[in-house]
Amino acid sequence: MIPFVSFASVLSVLSVCRRVGCALVVGAVVLPAQLNAQTGSANPVRIGVVGPFTGPSADFGVPMLNGIKLAVDEINAVGGYLGRPLELVVKDDTANPDEGRKVSQDLLKEKVVAAIGFCNTGVAMKAIDLFQDAKTPLIVPCSSGTAVTAKYPPADSYIFRVQARDALQAPFMVDDILKRGWDKVAIFADTTGYGEGGYNDVVAALAAKNLKPVYASRFALGVKDLSAELTAARNAGANVVFSYTVGPENAVIANGKKALGWKVPQVGAWPLSFPNFIDGAKDAAEGALMVQTFIAEPSNERRASFLSSYTRKYQGRVAVPMAAANAYDATYLLMYSLLGIRDGNLNGKAIKESLEGKMKTYYGVVSTYEKPFSVEDKDAITRNMLVIGAVKNGAITFAYPEDAKRNLIIQRKQ
Repeated sequence: MIPFVSFASVLSVLSVCRRVGCALVVGAVVLPAQLNAQTGSANPVRIGVVGPFTGPSADFGVPMLNGIKLAVDEINAVGGYLGRPLELVVKDDTANPDEGRKVSQDLLKEKVVAAIGFCNTGVAMKAIDLFQDAKTPLIVPCSSGTAVTAKYPPADSYIFRVQARDALQAPFMVDDILKRGWDKVAIFADTTGYGEGGYNDVVAALAAKNLKPVYASRFALGVKDLSAELTAARNAGANVVFSYTVGPENAVIANGKKALGWKVPQVGAWPLSFPNFIDGAKDAAEGALMVQTFIAEPSNERRASFLSSYTRKYQGRVAVPMAAANAYDATYLLMYSLLGIRDGNLNGKAIKESLEGKMKTYYGVVSTYEKPFSVEDKDAITRNMLVIGAVKNGAITFAYPEDAKRNLIIQRKQ
């Protein structure tokens, strides 16, 4: 377990550490000695951020941005990158693919050395070619669509991710529901890039178990009533509903089941942990199960420190803890990659190569990142880091007591 000191203590010893080159702990992490090597008002290191900070996906876009800002504030408090502060250039994609491409073009004109972002798979897929073509590294902390890190050959790709891709989430949940005896699956997926990819991943995960969905519904975002489709799923004999949508449509499904008096469980990927589901469905959300990389319980010192720092800075609980924690870790991974560049030449190729294996181990909130990326692998999250979350009394907790115990030890990539 990594020890830590308070933020105030960090500031009080900062001047000493700058002279002697010691390592510091800020928030939830140990910062390498290089962070404190220089001071002064040098030109800032500009980092792009793009995500849905207004609109239907702001539920998890804002926590993502807050996680990034929290990490940047901590890093800047102890000297930034060799005395150069990190400066965020933030663009709102409003969860719209066309807007996402436009603001990404604008972002790349502002001389950012790298970028962090994208929550919606459809938006990401519309824009990631811009980062790839510009050779500007992009770390994706939220979008889980399998295609995001599969679009380019890994050795050439500038697209990295700190999130469990749907090709991990879907089979992880399928394994869990089959263990519970729920083998007649109805899939409800939206028609966005996220829903399309997730639907295909669930079908593939079921096929690997020699199963097919007993019913499938595809619907557009904004749908308000799915009672006919839910009735058809019930008539097909479904004993579980697997939903793959990112917005309030998850709540439409839950409320529709309740109205029909159909008491089958609802399961899915991480969007079932969002407020637009929990608050929108209220008691109809109770018991829903979803895949998580991080659950907001202070199970160890790193996570307790992160949660304390976040709630203190933003005056309240984390709306989507997984989005905030993934983004916080993504920011530190980018920082560590910069520290691996000894000559200070922060070009895209150098940052890419540092991310792929030249940086030190980062003791993060979601994981201990020891070689999280490589030339052949751009996804930092592996199956062993996943747990099943459950809605209980309007909050997300561990579905299994053994997961809560296992969570005391932060997992490493396998």
